[in-house]
Parts: sequence; structure tokens; C-alpha cells
Amino acid sequence: MPQVSSSSEVSSASETVSRDLFREGMARLSAAVNIVTTDGPGGRAGFTASAVCSVTDTPPTLLVCINRSSSAAPAFAGNDVLCVNTIGPDHVALAKLFGGKTPMAERFDHGDWHTGTSGAPILDGAVVSFDCRIALRQVVGTHEVMFCEVLGVRVRPDTPATAYFNRAFHDLPA
Repeated sequence: MPQVSSSSEVSSASETVSRDLFREGMARLSAAVNIVTTDGPGGRAGFTASAVCSVTDTPPTLLVCINRSSSAAPAFAGNDVLCVNTIGPDHVALAKLFGGKTPMAERFDHGDWHTGTSGAPILDGAVVSFDCRIALRQVVGTHEVMFCEVLGVRVRPDTPATAYFNRAFHDLPA
């Protein structure tokens, strides 16, 4: 299938897609905003991610991608649990904090947290939280893809959500 550049020019299928063009395209792929957390022998850590999606409902499984050079990566590599906390408008500032350069321990000083069945931190007031055990890991380029078996789900009905699109946060009605 031909590749389309940002100027709408078509390139041949034999050309590779540039990193910049791929990133520009991904900026147009809207996604939920998630604060992904872990705790255990590798330490307590968390990061903001849009690279989260459903894999299957039998058994209930999500995939989560983390950049292996991120400050949170060593903790996730050392732990076998995580929680995907999907945020709404009330937690945008927290998502920015978890997505920035704030020291890991200070990130958890903000927001209200409790511990899930897995041992991972769960964000009180999240739109939905998926408490998980990491079942499989796969390195792909700069990232590690974690396949996560869902142990528990906590849903807040009628809560607005937040999406990330075109490098900005957007509120979604409930």
C-alpha cells in the first residue's frame, strides 16, 4: 500500500516511512490517556501512556508499551504487575506530571492512591482502572510491549474521559 506524506504526496511502497512522518501520523491517532503504575521488587513507578489497548477478553488481556529508556522502565522491568488508570479531565495535571521529568517518588505525592490486588497503585477517581499481572514481554525497537492479564477492573460510570489527539488533551463527555 502506498505511503502518504504530510504534504499528501504518495511515495512508493519500496520507500521506508521516516521517523518524523510516522510520529506525525501517530499524532493524529486519538487515544485514551492512561497513567500506568507498578510496585514491587523493582520499585514504585508510573508513566503516562497512550499506547495501551485491548488484546482479548479470554483471558482478559491488555497490552502496554513503555520506552525502554524512560525513567520508569527499570521498575517495570523488575516487577510483574501494573495498573492501567484511564484518566478524565480531573487528572490531566497528574498525567502531565507522570509524563514529565518529575522524580518518581514525587509523582505519587499527587493524586489519591490505593493498592490493588496485584500490589500496583490504583488511582482513586480514574475513569477505569485495570489491575494486571504481566504475562508476557516483547522488545520491539525502542519499546517493550507488555501483555497484561487483567486481575480486576474498577469502573466509574458516567465519568468523562480524556483523549490525546494532535499533541493535546481533549475532554470527552461521559
